[in-house]
Amino acid sequence: MNVSQDAVLNPEVAIFGGGCFWCTEAVFLALKGVQKVVSGYIDGHTENPTYEAVCKGDTGHVEAIEITFDSHQISYLELLQVFFATHDPTTLNRQGNDVGTQYRSAIFYFSMAQKQDATQYIASLEAAAVFENPVVTTIGPATHFYAAEAYHNNYYNQNSSQGYCAYVITPKLQKLQKYFKDKLKT
Repeated sequence: MNVSQDAVLNPEVAIFGGGCFWCTEAVFLALKGVQKVVSGYIDGHTENPTYEAVCKGDTGHVEAIEITFDSHQISYLELLQVFFATHDPTTLNRQGNDVGTQYRSAIFYFSMAQKQDATQYIASLEAAAVFENPVVTTIGPATHFYAAEAYHNNYYNQNSSQGYCAYVITPKLQKLQKYFKDKLKT
């Protein structure tokens, strides 16, 4: 069996919350080895949350993305590197003008290896004083992930000229192009 067939049969999954899922989805969809990105909600107390309820901050959920990836093409560590480079992990419950617990920086792990990688990566960022302020990204086990409503899928690619997309997401993609060019899909 070749690597690509193995990845289809045994893909790995990561879940990150880094602000608005439109932003994080666009970033991770651009990476080689990422097979699928689903926007959704995790870590709340309401079953089957809606976008409107999550935006109000009533459900406890984080706007997050579920990334299915081929670890032969991109590692979990490389996903962490991109995650921390494309959002501000030092602002509590906020990314830019998006404010609320639903926009908190969070990593949800599926294995002890993912937990260890995330913990060690944050420790290395702190030791190197990469950010002026402490990293507030939380790390917790993956719980039930609810896929967001269908209109959120591939949002940036369908709405790139919309104001929010042009002002917030396009600069993230430009940063991705500048610092991670070798990891991008052609």
